[in-house]
Amino acid sequence: MTKRVGIEINGVLRDTIGKFTELYEKHMIDKNHYESTDKTYQIEFSGDTEEILELNENTNDNKFEYKILSPVTSLDLENHFLFKDKDELYSFMYEDYTMELFGHAPSTEMMTFNLLNDIYYNLRDTHDLIIVSDEIGRSKPSSLFFLSKFGCLVEKIFFYSEITKNNMWNDIDILLTANPNLLLNKPSNKIVIKYITHFNKDIESEYSVSSLSEFEDKLKKIIKNV
Repeated sequence: MTKRVGIEINGVLRDTIGKFTELYEKHMIDKNHYESTDKTYQIEFSGDTEEILELNENTNDNKFEYKILSPVTSLDLENHFLFKDKDELYSFMYEDYTMELFGHAPSTEMMTFNLLNDIYYNLRDTHDLIIVSDEIGRSKPSSLFFLSKFGCLVEKIFFYSEITKNNMWNDIDILLTANPNLLLNKPSNKIVIKYITHFNKDIESEYSVSSLSEFEDKLKKIIKNV
């Protein structure tokens, strides 16, 4: 029986969290450190003498300090990376560094897309493969660039949001995902396979893989038994 099989980008094909951490350290923590050490000099005249005073324009008294709060064990990033508010986190991801984050992130494994394209060749005649991903605004073209850059051969791509998530579930029977929310809140008539990561390892799942190389055999066994 033909199955509609979804494979998610974030956490399965793309190391989005690893790239997020790299960008945060570079553009928030390192920039914060640079600005806090930036100094100006002012010459003051007192009688016949000159006095050069070193002034720090960015005093630490009122300066917001960006820092990593804890290792990433969930997708609630504001619990792990310090931002001024949710709007700043949103801007960081979807306005300021969208292409760097979603377009130039590395793949999760060295051979991710070789494995994915092999799965595509082996299953395309018997099952429908669909790339799915939770995307917002400009992250969509950035993710298309990511897939193109690595030579993804899968024809069908479904970008969903919180509003259209049910439509995504309607289009697939089996989903390979690392997303804790999808693992915990799947419809009762759907099957999820957990791609094990550091942010979902404590979530129980009936089926799981630790590498894309395990997926095809796992999928065949599941289909045989359902």
